[in-house]
Amino acid sequence: MTLEKFKKFIEKETVLVIAFFLAVLSCLAIRPSVSELAGYIDFHVLGVLLSLMMVVAGLQKVGVFDFIGIKLLTHVADTRAIVMVLVMLCFFLSMAFTNDVALLTFVPFAIFVLEKAGHPELLVSAIVLQTIAANLGSMLTPIGNPQNLFIYQYYGLELSEFVETVLPYAALSFVLLVVLVLTSKKENVKLSETDFAAVNAEWGKAGAYTLLFLVAIASVLGFFHWLAVLMFIVGAIAMIDRGIFKNVDYCLILTFVFFFVFIGNMGSIPLIREILGSLIAGNEVLVGIAASQAISNVPAALLLSEFTTNGKDLLIGVNLGGLGTLIASMASLISYKLFAHRYNDLKGKYFLWFTVMNLAFLAVLCGLRIIL
Repeated sequence: MTLEKFKKFIEKETVLVIAFFLAVLSCLAIRPSVSELAGYIDFHVLGVLLSLMMVVAGLQKVGVFDFIGIKLLTHVADTRAIVMVLVMLCFFLSMAFTNDVALLTFVPFAIFVLEKAGHPELLVSAIVLQTIAANLGSMLTPIGNPQNLFIYQYYGLELSEFVETVLPYAALSFVLLVVLVLTSKKENVKLSETDFAAVNAEWGKAGAYTLLFLVAIASVLGFFHWLAVLMFIVGAIAMIDRGIFKNVDYCLILTFVFFFVFIGNMGSIPLIREILGSLIAGNEVLVGIAASQAISNVPAALLLSEFTTNGKDLLIGVNLGGLGTLIASMASLISYKLFAHRYNDLKGKYFLWFTVMNLAFLAVLCGLRIIL
């Protein structure tokens, strides 16, 4: 690996690099045994996460998401309707296919569509709302984002109590997004399928991946053992399309592993456990939000879970914590990089609008938390 490639890797996977060094330094200080290290790692969570990531990568590759977007957009008549479709696609699809996948798919799609419609000036506000929609829509399901899956498995929550915990925040988020879009610029425009490059979704493969997705969901809900499901999905994808294995974000899996090791080492020190436990107890929402601003919400969930038994408040904290700074949710960085790559001269405007809107949403949702 050349120095330039190494620099790019560090820039792209900063959280992974930090997690690696924290794990190494904590191991040098604590010197855990191999069995202790293995005990720190939650293989159940990692196995389920990897299964879902592989299946979603398959669905993305065969063009299912693009097909859905195009079919919806061919029925709109103005810019406001276009933005509404683009934002709601991220809000609802993130619930099933994660916030990362929603943004990786529909931010480039939004850039293409709004340029095609002759309204690139709407891109900053539209992509910021897409990002907020993906981060807040994904909170409603255990599979919407990595921190949800971890908390759901770690605390052994029932699906009903998980949804009940975050439903008020997701519902209010939906209302706020709709109101903001309805007050946005409205100009007549008509898109047709001829405006888009031909999208030929591979429906045979799409059907197979859909079945695999249902199997993975069954694993999340505890109907099948995670290891059996992982082996089944790996075998199935090897027969369908081995190229999918290259599209999986293994760095996320490694990030989880390194944080598991670091957190396990820190948790083995009685004094640290006592101090952090006393700080977090009763303040899970506030601490979850604050920690997410600095280290992002996935690492915050992994770190704080070791020191509290209140999984529901932690769930709220790290999901609301995805709002705020650009690094509060790694999904937000995806949108920023995709936009800046195309419109580098507007990245300052994007950053400002992103920060203002995120803080506004965070303030309103924190207000709801106080009321509840």
